[in-house]
Amino acid sequence: MSTAVWPPIPHDELIKEEEASLARELQWLLESLQETLASLKSGLEECVALLQPREPGSTLVLSSVRSESVKGFVTRVGTRIVKGDIHLRLTTLPPPRSSGSYPLHLSTAPTAPSLILNQLVSVRNLINQSLDVVDISTWTGDAHDANFISGQLRLLFDFIQEARQTLKGGDEAVGGRWWESPIDENIFNPPLPPTLSFHLSISEASLLLHLRTLFPVNTGTPTSTFSTESLTGLSLRQRLGLAAKLPEHDESDQFFVYRGQEVKVREKIRVESQDPSLMAVMAKLSALEHRVGVARRSLAVVMGVEEDDG
Repeated sequence: MSTAVWPPIPHDELIKEEEASLARELQWLLESLQETLASLKSGLEECVALLQPREPGSTLVLSSVRSESVKGFVTRVGTRIVKGDIHLRLTTLPPPRSSGSYPLHLSTAPTAPSLILNQLVSVRNLINQSLDVVDISTWTGDAHDANFISGQLRLLFDFIQEARQTLKGGDEAVGGRWWESPIDENIFNPPLPPTLSFHLSISEASLLLHLRTLFPVNTGTPTSTFSTESLTGLSLRQRLGLAAKLPEHDESDQFFVYRGQEVKVREKIRVESQDPSLMAVMAKLSALEHRVGVARRSLAVVMGVEEDDG
């Protein structure tokens, strides 16, 4: 099906009319994108509000489902964990005398280090950068320059996408590699034992705790980090073969450099707790990412350019 102009006009004049029509359509789209940017700003500000530190915070249960290995809770306020009381019953972590479990209490001392969720710090910064892009696109730059708005939308898309992926988590996320970012043992009172790795991260907008008991690979050379009593990570009953076999895990054959020493993981426990506020932020970021993607594609079509993958 074709479209004809009646009465006919010269070809050169037809080309000029088509170009003028595209120019009017482009200007209309650029003006409508200003409304889109205002809506995006509102959504980003809602994400900021959900990440703000507000008392009393979010108290989340951290307990193993099918065992008594981990029982406890933590309280998140903004990007920090401000309270925590967890009790462990691990095969390779003997509890203190006269105690049925190994306690992990977050220290309340004024001089104690803070337990900060670096992924949330990164997400907050990316959202703030997104808001800066929206403000520049609205107030500072030329809102009628298609190339400028196209570049700003690409930048906005990248920031929002990275924020969403950071909440999704994984080894490549900020602080995702547990052996590279051990927490300060003095966060807890009493301090975290040197043979225990405590790694708290964000995965799929949920709080994810990995606990690992460790032992050095070179057991013939005791160091100040691992005492001679804990070189193997096993109790006397386990060394004699009288205790239950340790559960298998996906890191049993791997080596890691942890706090300057090569170690292996003896026992590994994974506990997850859904965080409603973070899940709301991730849902909003997904919707915002989609809206920016639609805006980019629409602008690319009217400009007559190919949109790069993003």
